[in-house]
Amino acid sequence: MPTNDLASTSPQERTRSEPYLPPATQPVRAVVWVIHLALPMLGLWLLLANHDDLNIEWHDNLSHFWLIIAVAGINLVLGAAIGQASARRADARLLLVSLVFLSSAGFFLMHGLATPRIILAKGTYGFDLSQPIGLLVASVFAAVSALPLNERTAQAVLRSQIWLRGGLVALLVVWGVASLVPGLTALSSPAPPGGAGLGGFELVGVALYAVATAMMFQLHRRRPAAMLVSLVTAYALLAEAMIAGMSRHNWHLSWWLWHVLLTMAFVFVAYSAHLQFRREGSSAGLFDSVALSATVRKIRAEYEDALEELVGHIRRRAETKVPVATRLAGKFGLTEGQAAVLDRAGAALANERELSERLAALVDTGNQARVGLPERELLTQALDRVRQAYGDVRITLVSEGRVAMGSREYGPGDFPGNRPVLLDRTVVHPLTVKGQLAGALEVPVGRTPQDEALAATLASQLSISLENARLYRELSTLFRQYMSPDVANSLLADPRTAALGGELVELTALFADLKGFTSFSERATPAEIVEMLNRYHTAAVPIILGNGGTIVQFVGDALLALFNAPAPQPGHAAAAARAALAMQEAAEEICAGTPGYPRFRIGINTGLALVGNIGSPELRGFNAMGDCVNVAARLEGVAEPGTVVIGQSTLDQITPRPRVRSLGELALKGKEKPVHAYVLSGLS
Repeated sequence: MPTNDLASTSPQERTRSEPYLPPATQPVRAVVWVIHLALPMLGLWLLLANHDDLNIEWHDNLSHFWLIIAVAGINLVLGAAIGQASARRADARLLLVSLVFLSSAGFFLMHGLATPRIILAKGTYGFDLSQPIGLLVASVFAAVSALPLNERTAQAVLRSQIWLRGGLVALLVVWGVASLVPGLTALSSPAPPGGAGLGGFELVGVALYAVATAMMFQLHRRRPAAMLVSLVTAYALLAEAMIAGMSRHNWHLSWWLWHVLLTMAFVFVAYSAHLQFRREGSSAGLFDSVALSATVRKIRAEYEDALEELVGHIRRRAETKVPVATRLAGKFGLTEGQAAVLDRAGAALANERELSERLAALVDTGNQARVGLPERELLTQALDRVRQAYGDVRITLVSEGRVAMGSREYGPGDFPGNRPVLLDRTVVHPLTVKGQLAGALEVPVGRTPQDEALAATLASQLSISLENARLYRELSTLFRQYMSPDVANSLLADPRTAALGGELVELTALFADLKGFTSFSERATPAEIVEMLNRYHTAAVPIILGNGGTIVQFVGDALLALFNAPAPQPGHAAAAARAALAMQEAAEEICAGTPGYPRFRIGINTGLALVGNIGSPELRGFNAMGDCVNVAARLEGVAEPGTVVIGQSTLDQITPRPRVRSLGELALKGKEKPVHAYVLSGLS
């Protein structure tokens, strides 16, 4: 769909892309601007109100002729320059603005050529009407140029530019012949003593200029630029020139006033262009601020591409030894001064991007120091990430008290006070764990001023990550073996989870013990008892953990496992059932190999329980309390050796329905109401 010049973007987008003037200064500038524009109209009123005293006559044909020729020439050059900018940018607004200046310049030239005693002997209709006709034609182009042209309309204007320019030239030629060839038309006839005018049609041009001025001023508010201010002022002065020309007091000061206003309008824009040319050293972008929003966005995209290419050249400059100005000046038509400025800007941009990438790599490296990540995997991931930002980074861990970094070796004595070793365009930092040398980090430096500081920060970050990885590994040995991995990971990630208290959670509790353990203990030695328990638990623990369970208690020959606590677990009832059946299969294999061993009996129940840390500030443990857990213990008590008994609440949550045998309503200890229980024989 076509995009409108102003309406196609949201207010938020326009705010981001087109900055506004500071609110405190904008009204002041507008008031000062209005006062300056009001002064010519005040002067016109004074001249007309005091005709005999102030509005004196000054009749100098030659001065008039050369003034008009000079101003028309300036205006013609200005219109041609804007036309070139229109062709270069393929912008419809610039085309229309160029026609404003070309049409006013052309008719102003016709007015000058019709000066009495230059070509024609006396003043004519053509002499009087050239200026208002030219300004009226220009006002149409001015009003259209200020409109929010959408893409389709803009393309239509561009396709018609030959006809627009050709029509304007044809009109000027016809007008010139008609007004300068004596006796050919009425335009070359003498004008009446009071002068000739358009009979009030000048007000149409004044209105069109007023509309163009207002709309261009709104554009300036969204896109502040000196050239836009100049154009707004020029349109306003052209409107005032039309008003001043309506007095028709030829050769009086009020008549000369519109000449002055026209001159000021054209010279004001030309002077602004001259200042911008001196500041930028090129005419390539003098009128870009006047262009349509779509063109401005395209120009900005081109500048961004140029900067991206500039940054790429700067990054490769150290390798190619070719100056950036040599690479880009020809492609983008840059002057030597512009190339030097872009060189400095690109270097700053490249430096900033390098810094951003390296800071991002530091953040990512810190994020990779996760609980339980082995140090080799940690360093491999960190190395892959930092090489993207830092270049050819090397990390080596200590071996037999030394760090081999390529052909060089380092020991603790090579880093006194943990200070780095500076080499040719590289720096080697020690990696330490608990103050001892654990490895070394080699980082390239010299690309940006922050390289050495960033290398030191990276070494510090990697030392911390390495120390954390080793600490977690130690905790895995000293800590995880005494509790379920879910509980251990939760405590390592957030020690606040060790606080006393708990929360009400729906879970499935699994109780298991060894039927016949007491009689076995009476006839076995303590060593045989421990061996038997370890065999059973060695088989049961991986099964429970593999099904997402959390073991919270070992009490002699019994254990308690929770499913859906502390980590959420969909389908926790079915997971507990799978674990129980697998435990019985494993136990049967143990019993078959060692006759006389006791056998597992298991009870499972699902319901609400209070889950959390129970104990005292000095000693606590993770556990679950509630009727759900008590019923699971009672069901385990009624189970036969080698069987699994589940409650009704557990059966209701297992889909599809498992294979069970009903035990009916059981009166369990501590329960007022009977509990319907089932012997679980398999899952569907």
